[in-house]
Order: sequence, then structure tokens, then C-alpha cells
Amino acid sequence: FVIYSDNLTKVSMFLNTLTPKFYVALTGTSSLISGLILIFEWWYFRKYGTSFIEQVSVSHLRPLLGGVDNSSPTNSNSSNGDADSNRQSVSECKVWRNPLNLFRGAEYNRYTWVTGREPLTYYDMNLSAQDHQTFFTCDSDHLRPADAIMQKAWRERNPQARISAAHESLELEDCATASILLAEEEATTIVEAEKLFKQALKAGEGCYRRSQQLQHHGAQYEAQHRRDTNVLVYIKRRLAMCSRKLGRTREAVKMLRDLMKEFPLLSMFNIHENLLESLLELQNYADVQAVLAKYDDISLPKSATICYTAALLKARAVSDKFSPEAASRRGLSTAEMNAVEAIHRAVEFNPHVPKYLLEMKSLILPPEHILKRGDSEAIAYAFFHLQHWKRVEGALNLLHCTWEGTVFHEVSVYPKKELPFFILFTAGLCSFTAMLALLTHQFPELMGVFAKAFLSTLFAPLNFIMEKVESILPSSLWHQLTRI
Repeated sequence: FVIYSDNLTKVSMFLNTLTPKFYVALTGTSSLISGLILIFEWWYFRKYGTSFIEQVSVSHLRPLLGGVDNSSPTNSNSSNGDADSNRQSVSECKVWRNPLNLFRGAEYNRYTWVTGREPLTYYDMNLSAQDHQTFFTCDSDHLRPADAIMQKAWRERNPQARISAAHESLELEDCATASILLAEEEATTIVEAEKLFKQALKAGEGCYRRSQQLQHHGAQYEAQHRRDTNVLVYIKRRLAMCSRKLGRTREAVKMLRDLMKEFPLLSMFNIHENLLESLLELQNYADVQAVLAKYDDISLPKSATICYTAALLKARAVSDKFSPEAASRRGLSTAEMNAVEAIHRAVEFNPHVPKYLLEMKSLILPPEHILKRGDSEAIAYAFFHLQHWKRVEGALNLLHCTWEGTVFHEVSVYPKKELPFFILFTAGLCSFTAMLALLTHQFPELMGVFAKAFLSTLFAPLNFIMEKVESILPSSLWHQLTRI
């Protein structure tokens, strides 16, 4: 205690000897540092859409402290016994993978070649990396050299490093996930991507059959079977999307139907949305209605595709003869009322869609992930479904008249974009330190007195405790403690 008391005395003497110039330099330096942090945070937020400090704390500090990231999707949706848990986990998801997401190499990269800009945000690509690690890897990958390489490849941030790792994996054996990566990122045309996916399908089916026979032999084999199931479903779905993009729409519909029959419980992948879009392209509205009857259920999560497709079918029955003036004179018929209610329901679910369908806002390339009821979902829906609305005569006119008569598009602003906490915090810190620096520069002596008074107040409780301890303990004990 005597040593601590002496140290406190020395600190007090040091603080008393400080000149006002020291406080000016201290506050000015603090203001400069906090300002630089604020500028960097703002630049990072404008470029990547997230806070750098928050990103570092979530990605690096939380795992070191033993935290668990609950935002990544679970991998427990492939076995037949997990249907209830799947539905619960799906309904709690906020960010979903876009069921119709484009191919990076064959489609997204075209935008980069023309404009020199990246079409995907850092946050979107980071979510995709988490998806790939969740669905395409498992704990037993280290037992097979090719899978071990791919486990590292999915964690790579550099595209060329991922592609090189995939080629290295294919040199060892015919690896399904390596072919997937090359089809997604290296192939520059849909034809090349389809060829690589067919190569991946051959390898994926072999792995699936082998793991299916061993899935009940332990937890390790069960996890491997889940991974192989995810890989097989992903390949078949992307092959169907290749067929759809190459104009073989009927073939795509058959592939999607077969996939849904083979894996009926994998609702999290939203394969029915791919099927709906393909059926609309074929103008097979009866089959579209049949799919809606199955998936437009109160127990299943809604989507803009479900709600607006249902509205399109209802509008199709009356839109060609609909007239706002005639409707105002005679009133709405039953069919028109059903169409208007369906549009109201769709607008209430996602109020951002009409502006894109009516071309009041410009479309951009859809993201790889969407936020339900948000602007990203509206972009993704309108990007693929605008042509289907234009094909139905008068549908957009009915949408425009009905949407203008509602208030959902004015009050349902979701999601509300807010600045990250750390940008607000650094802005407040910078402003506070800048004010201190200005006051210290203008009134150095007065601010020096305030600083000394603040520090004295800060150390006052400790000094009080030390005095009480000295008064209570006998001097002999003090002597023994100092000797110790």
C-alpha cells in the first residue's frame, strides 16, 4: 500500500507540472486520430455497406471470445426426420439466398467487363462464402485430399486463388465441388457452365450413392451424406437454370419437378420459385396455379414471388377489359375485387416491387442474397418477372391503378437503412475531442485547471480508500506489509 501511495503522489506531482501546451497537443492529437478513424469508417461503409470495426469484431474477435454466429444457415435440412426443425429455422431467417441468382463468371462478370464496377457488395459475397462453407464442406473433408483443398478454397477471398485451388483439386480426383466452383466463377458462358455442372453431376451422384449407404453408421457419415445431398441438389438446380437460360424451358421444368419429387423436404432452397418462373415463361398458367396452391400456404414463409404471381394470375382474368372509369361508375365485379385484393396483399407484403414493375425505378443486377420484404427482394423479383407482367395485357395498368389507391407504399418503408453504431460513435468522439482541442487552444490555462481538477476527482476515491486503510491498519502491520 505504501508503494501504491508513493506512486499516486508521483503521478499527482507529474500532473501538476504539465503545461497548457501539453493539453493542447494531447487534445489535438486525439481529435486527429478520431477524425481519421471516422473518415476510414465512412469510406468503408460507403464501399462495403458495413462497419469495419463491427466486421472485425464479428469475424475475428467473437470466435476468439467463444461467440457463436447465429446468422449462418444451419445444415440440418437434408434428412427426412428434420422437417419440423427445418421449417422453424427457415422462418427465423432474415437473409435468404436468391433462388434465381446469376452466375458470377458468365453473367455478373459481364457487368464488370463493361463498367469496371463490381455488381455484388462485399456483404453479399461474404454471405455466399458462408453458404458455400456450410453446404459444401463437412468435418470429414480432411480424409480426402481433394475435399481438403476445396475446404480451403471456399474460404479464399481472392477469386483467382479459389479457381486455382479448384483446378488443383480436380488434378487429384474428379471432385464435384471443384467443378461447381469453376462453373460458377471461371466459365464465361452458360454453355461452359452447363458442361462443368454435368461433370460435377457425375461425381456428385457417385459420392451421394456411397454416402447414402453409410449414413446410418455414425454421426460423421450422416454429416457427409447431408453435404453430398446439398451438393447434388445444388448441381441439379443449376443445371435446370442453365437449360432455362439456354431456351430449353420445358426441359428445365421437367428437371425442377423431378428434383422437387426426389427431395420434397428441402423447402429452404425455394426450388418452387424457379419452377414458377419457368412455367410463366411457357405461359402454362394452370400449372402455375397448381404450384401456388401447394406453396402459398399460411404455414410456409411468404415471398414476393408467391404473392405477386398470385396477383398476376388474378389480374390476368380481368386486366384486358379493366377500365378505372368504368369500374368507378358500376363498381368492381367479383373477379375484379379478387384481383384488387390479391394486389393489395402483394403490395402489403413488399411495397417496393410496384415501382420496379412499373419502371418508375431503374433495375440493376439482382444480388445473390435478398432480404424478405426489402428492396433487394423487389429487385430480384422484378428482374426476372417484369417480362411476365408485360406479357399479360393490362396487368401493369391494373397494378398501377390499384397500387396508387393504396397507402402501403407510403407507410411500409422496410427495411429502414441506418448508419452503423460505430460511425455514430466515432463521429461523436471526433466532435467531442475537436471541441476540447479548440477550447484548450483558446483557453489553455483554464482548460489546464479543468483537466487537473478532473484527474484529481478521478483519483479522489482511490486516495480516500488509501487514507482509510492507513488509519485502520496498525503501523506495525504496515511495516510488515512494506517488508513483504
